[in-house]
Amino acid sequence: MRVLNAADVRQLLSMQRCIEIMDAAMRAVSCGSVSIPPRTFAPLTDPDTHLGLMPGSAPELPAYGAKIISLHPGNGARQLPAIQGFVALFDSETGTPVAIIDGATVTAIRTAAASGLATRLLARDAASSHGVLGMGVQAEMHIEAITCVRKIGVVHVWGRDKKRVQRFAAEQSRQCGLEVVAVDTAADAAGCDIVSTVTGASKPILAGAWLSPGAHVNLVGAHTPTTREADSEALARASVYVDRLASARAEAGDILIPVAEGSIGWRDVIGEIGQVLTGDIAGRVNDTQITLYKSLGIVAQDLFVANYLLDKATEVDAGTTVNLS
Repeated sequence: MRVLNAADVRQLLSMQRCIEIMDAAMRAVSCGSVSIPPRTFAPLTDPDTHLGLMPGSAPELPAYGAKIISLHPGNGARQLPAIQGFVALFDSETGTPVAIIDGATVTAIRTAAASGLATRLLARDAASSHGVLGMGVQAEMHIEAITCVRKIGVVHVWGRDKKRVQRFAAEQSRQCGLEVVAVDTAADAAGCDIVSTVTGASKPILAGAWLSPGAHVNLVGAHTPTTREADSEALARASVYVDRLASARAEAGDILIPVAEGSIGWRDVIGEIGQVLTGDIAGRVNDTQITLYKSLGIVAQDLFVANYLLDKATEVDAGTTVNLS
């Protein structure tokens, strides 16, 4: 059985490549070929922490499996990912375990890559500024992912800890070669062409009133029915897309709460990002439309990435020339 650690994942999986893998995964999800049983999050003795199990399979993949994760929202203060764990793969024909792959790194890259895919499909072609609400691992990954799909001239980053966000912005400027600026208010970040919320907030930190006409929004951080990062006005102003409708109906507080309030209805959710890819629904229709992608993350994304990683690691072992771009 092959074991791939965090360093292996980073070496074998570029952000650009992961965006293309997300393209294939989301098409498969919307075509109905992926089996995605409900995921479970078991509370631990600390009520803020959970253990999650996400199984799944797809006929086009040589291995099925599950992601098993720990969720510790307070890890940002420890400079650790909030989500850690591994993806376990089993041979589709025999059930033999074939791989264990670092889950934190897979999650970090594929989550941002999924937003990158949605941004590629929904943001205005001329979008050149990116507002990031949050300053953890996903903030870093989203800065990279969005620059893969749009020519970004400036990134505005907001966080509650001003000193920390200033350090983060300076570090990202050095690493990315971009102008990354720490801003004083969330509204300053929310006025950008593309906005990504990647926080652990349970109540809105993004107001719809702050969004500019033609903006595209990626809502990433909240993942339970009772938590959200955006207020109801943001959802009401936007054309809303999701990774998977069944998951959104069960878990997306960003949508469920305004639906319960009567601010929007499920008819206002256009559909899945995979349906945009297959041409079953429309994406952006004009330059003043606000588009919004609600990301929950689904096991199909992990399985498509994990199978790719195992395949590439096997090619490296065999001495085959591997294109990792």
